[in-house]
Amino acid sequence: MEENAPKWTDTEVAEIKETILTALESVIDPELGIDIVNLGLIYEVEFEQTGNTVIKMTLTTMGCPLADILTDNIQSALAEIPEVTNVEVKLVWYPAWTTDKMSRYARIALGIR
Repeated sequence: MEENAPKWTDTEVAEIKETILTALESVIDPELGIDIVNLGLIYEVEFEQTGNTVIKMTLTTMGCPLADILTDNIQSALAEIPEVTNVEVKLVWYPAWTTDKMSRYARIALGIR
């Protein structure tokens, strides 16, 4: 195998990203009691051939005190995935989070129409 040859095919990378998203569903926002995926806080999952993974996410409010807790919980959840060798969580503020980003499940659970 060539040194620079990709370890995974595009299909496998897509499957790994799905596995990452599924793992992120185990990370619960302590204030709202809903996972960060269904809350719409995850904006992007980048997975590189090296196993380096970047999670771009936002928070419900700019000064949210839970950023460190959520980051730690994300690190723990993704540590279970063998393909993931390193995790970086990047907080982004654009586009701003709104309840429109929530899944139908999250809206129903929180009584939002």
